[in-house]
Amino acid sequence: MLAKRIIPCLDVRGNKVVKGVNFEGIKDVNDPVTLAEFYNEAGADELVFYDITASFEERELFTDILKKVAQKIFIPLTVGGGINTLDDFDRVLKAGADKVSVNSGAIRNPDLIDKAAKKYGNQCVVLSMDVKRVDGKFTVFSKGGRENTGIDAISWAIEGEKRGAGELVLNSIDTDGIKQGFDLEMLDAICNVTNIPVIASGGAGCADDFVKLFKTIKNVDAGLAASIFHFKQLEIMDLKRLLSENGIPVRIK
Repeated sequence: MLAKRIIPCLDVRGNKVVKGVNFEGIKDVNDPVTLAEFYNEAGADELVFYDITASFEERELFTDILKKVAQKIFIPLTVGGGINTLDDFDRVLKAGADKVSVNSGAIRNPDLIDKAAKKYGNQCVVLSMDVKRVDGKFTVFSKGGRENTGIDAISWAIEGEKRGAGELVLNSIDTDGIKQGFDLEMLDAICNVTNIPVIASGGAGCADDFVKLFKTIKNVDAGLAASIFHFKQLEIMDLKRLLSENGIPVRIK
């Protein structure tokens, strides 16, 4: 069995890492370069970097901070926010990203997934989905969770894989930041229809939430979290040791 990955997420607005609850009430946390360096040394398997207002503000993702982050870390880096064209892929990859996350840009132009996968390889294309329950259905939101697209999340996950996405990040708006555990129902629904790696995001409040995630949803490949790591409520190596003790394969350096 492949090792499960633990991935901190840096949501960046302006020049600061920020965090909110249910995608709202955003507060500053720390400098992204400092945090990235910390996680590189702390045992993180990968790092995700989101420019969280790029799509909403209809601008390009800033690359100056990204370049500084990429120079300081030696673990895989996934970058997203304002990715709308192949030129955006090219710019972000040249700035140091290993993988590029698309969300709103792929919703507006699904062919972007196909073209990026063909040019850069499936492993480089990550489809990020911000999902919320609307009238009992898992529904995709865009522009940082601000806009209801009306798209069925399960259908979109299937289409994304068919078009060439090599990985899915499933962000649950319903559980984001409330620290009551991952959205297992939503994750199970998506994992049952896809064959590519799925990263769970939104809701981690303690180490046991990760244990429950990996034991309950066998097909989930990684757990992603922000505030629980940013505020030192949980150390990554402590989490990995607990996971290993529970029979969950992880990389321990």
